[in-house]
Formats: sequence, structure tokens, C-alpha cells
Amino acid sequence: MFAELLAELLEWCLDIKFWFKKRKRRKFEKAHNIPKKTMWYPSQKLGVLYLMVMLFSAIIFMVFVFPNIKNNNTKKRLSKIVMLLEKEKKEIGAYPIELKTIIRNNPLLKGITKDDWKNEFYYKLSDDGLTYNLFSLGKDNTPNTDDDITLKQ
Repeated sequence: MFAELLAELLEWCLDIKFWFKKRKRRKFEKAHNIPKKTMWYPSQKLGVLYLMVMLFSAIIFMVFVFPNIKNNNTKKRLSKIVMLLEKEKKEIGAYPIELKTIIRNNPLLKGITKDDWKNEFYYKLSDDGLTYNLFSLGKDNTPNTDDDITLKQ
């Protein structure tokens, strides 16, 4: 708390000192009829520096962290679908033919059949009806690529 107050006072002192320097510079420019030089207050320089750091941090977040968030959310959604499919098999005795069957009239499950890229999950029931193939096509929306998120049963 004390350090923050001291830093704020120091910043004000630097701005006041700069204000006198800028005023002196403007008088000199006017007396010698030269164009005005761009001058920034120390607090403005700190603000720009903070802005640059925040922008850099946001770029790092978007490149490295954000794609993993979408993958993790999609994996969680796939796990929930697997749980619902198993519940369906336990109650009815077979897996549903279409994935949308697990939604029923539950508004909480309305968007569960789509991944984080707003693509429908791929769901294919085997010919014997005992297993299924369930996966997300990933960001590129193309099957059988490295970004596919797959669960097999």
C-alpha cells in the first residue's frame, strides 16, 4: 500500500517536472520559430508501455492458451455425450440411431451435439448396434486429420 502511494507520488513529481521542461521547450520553439516537437509525459509513456505489455500478453494467450480451451471444452462435451449414450443403452437396451435422440426435450442439452467450433459431432453406430464411433472434426472440419478429437466405443 505504501509502495503504491510512493510510486504514484513519484509519477506525479515526474509529470510536474516534465511540465516545466515542456513549457520551457514551447517558449524556445516559439522564440526561434521552429515546429513543435512531440513530447510525451512520463505517465503517458508508462501507459503506452502497459498497453504494449497487455497486447503482447493477449496475443500469447490467443496463440497458446485459447486453442486448448476449445479442445478441453469439446472433450468434456464428448464425455457427457458418452455418459448420455450409456444411459440411453442402459434404459432402452440399445444405442440411439441418431445423436440428436439423446437431447429429448431437455433445453439444457440443446447445444450438446456441437463442438466448440459449432460443427456437429460425427456419430456413427456400428452395423450390429453394439458400438459406435463418436468424434469431433476439430477446427479444420475435415475428418481423419491431426486435430480430430475422437472417442471410440
